[in-house]
Amino acid sequence: MPLLLVQGFVNTLDVEEGTDVLADPEAGRDWLVRARLLDQGAPAGPSDLRRARDVRESLRWLLRHEHEDEEDREERLAPLRRLTETHQARLTVDDGGAIALENVRHRDLNDGLFELLLIVRQAQEDGTWERLKACANPDCEWAFFDRSRNQQGNWCEMAVCGNRLKNRELRARRR
Repeated sequence: MPLLLVQGFVNTLDVEEGTDVLADPEAGRDWLVRARLLDQGAPAGPSDLRRARDVRESLRWLLRHEHEDEEDREERLAPLRRLTETHQARLTVDDGGAIALENVRHRDLNDGLFELLLIVRQAQEDGTWERLKACANPDCEWAFFDRSRNQQGNWCEMAVCGNRLKNRELRARRR
């Protein structure tokens, strides 16, 4: 499922552990190559990795699904908009007659990041996007698939993040 790539990309930052794969030039480049977002011979310097982190955080913001009232909407969406302004997609027709959108270029990291946006677009269209969420625990924010019937899941793990937040709320009410 292509959306797993988006989930993995968002989870390159582990908020709880304080580790960021894309902050380390070597580890970040290796991850991007393994994920096929970057060709083996393509460059990926510090500015490229900074752009990747910005796109990742924009995607994480979208995964929260509750951002209608946020004042910083323009700032949050800016990295995604920059990608769409500089890239194009084309229609393709496969042997079975299915029409799809495809990335025109495959040269650099920006092309790989644009590919992620095409995956998000397809997931929004087919309804699977609503199931990919960011954990509501601000100390976690892990991207997870909500497999609940009513799609009302808020935490990556109820036993961990859900219990932590519920206990915090209980202690706050008792105070």
